[in-house]
Amino acid sequence: MTDREKIQQILQGISKTALPAQPSESLFDAGVLDSFSLVDLVAGIEQAFGIKIPDSDLNPRQFDSIEYIEKYLSSHR
Repeated sequence: MTDREKIQQILQGISKTALPAQPSESLFDAGVLDSFSLVDLVAGIEQAFGIKIPDSDLNPRQFDSIEYIEKYLSSHR
C-alpha cells in the first residue's frame, strides 16, 4: 500500500464526507477535516507510519491536502 493509499484510508475512517478528487484540493474546504478531526488524522498517521508528530507541527495548513500530508511525511521520516 502506498503512502497516499494509507492517508486516504485514514481520512475515510475519520470522515463522513467523500474525499476530494484531486490530492491538492483542501481537505478543510471540502469538509473532510475540521479542527476536531485533525487530531484524529494525526493519531492515525502516527499509528500507520510509526512516527510521532510534535504538537508544534499541529498546524492545519500542513495537513490541508493529501499532497501536503505526503510532503510532511517525506520530510519527517
